[in-house]
Amino acid sequence: MAVQFHAMLITILRLSLWLATLVVIFVPLEHLFAVHPQKILRKGIGADLGYFFITSLLPAAVLSGPMALVAWVIHRAVPNSFLAINASWPLWLKAVVALFASEIGYYWAHRMSHEIPFLWRFHSIHHSAEEVDFLVNTRAHPVDLVFGRFCALVPIYVLGLGGPKTPAGSLVPVLATLITTTWGFFIHANLRFRFGPLEWLISTPAFHHWHHTLSGPINHNYSSTLPWLDRVFGTHYLPKEWPTAYGTEEKLPDSLTDQLFYPLHKPARTAKPAPVSE
Repeated sequence: MAVQFHAMLITILRLSLWLATLVVIFVPLEHLFAVHPQKILRKGIGADLGYFFITSLLPAAVLSGPMALVAWVIHRAVPNSFLAINASWPLWLKAVVALFASEIGYYWAHRMSHEIPFLWRFHSIHHSAEEVDFLVNTRAHPVDLVFGRFCALVPIYVLGLGGPKTPAGSLVPVLATLITTTWGFFIHANLRFRFGPLEWLISTPAFHHWHHTLSGPINHNYSSTLPWLDRVFGTHYLPKEWPTAYGTEEKLPDSLTDQLFYPLHKPARTAKPAPVSE
């Protein structure tokens, strides 16, 4: 018991250090290059701090069992010769392929979370933020987070790039998850950074802010790092201007506890459909 408590304490301290690092990086940048001037202690920041620790601690614990089962099935359904070839790749190639594969899995999980009413109940929590900054990246209901992470990891395991026991059992899934999670803080940040022609290749705050808009279509821009996937699947939307408002049409609870229970008693609805052409 004492060992478990010590391990948990170390984990919380590590997460607190990571949070402090994010604050040191993003708060000054969001002050100097803000899209929309807003207070550091903006509305909902208390709940988002709670989500930061929940989303950092929960997925690995919840997904270890299901991913072990996925790995067991794959190693019996996929030819060993195929898995052996992929296992022989250098680490950099594994990481690139894993990132691409996980992005495809996440794209469809994210899209389903908008199009399937039951899943939207949980995903709407993420969209409820009326002011967007780097910390909104962690605002995710555990059910929504685990579903998206699971769908992102499965393609990595199908290709034989994942460990046989847990999502943390292989360096490749960890690298892919770390890259997309870290980039998620950047694309949610209140930063007016644009990448010019490179915006077709890699996601930017502008790309993802338009996914959170209240003043335009939100059933677009599902990718976390590779926006050209949205071009391939017809969901890309990136005008030159920025959104003027964020959030959901339906008012959601403000407190963390109420948000966690909100999807369990709320009738299922989808995100407002508003298809547009570029």
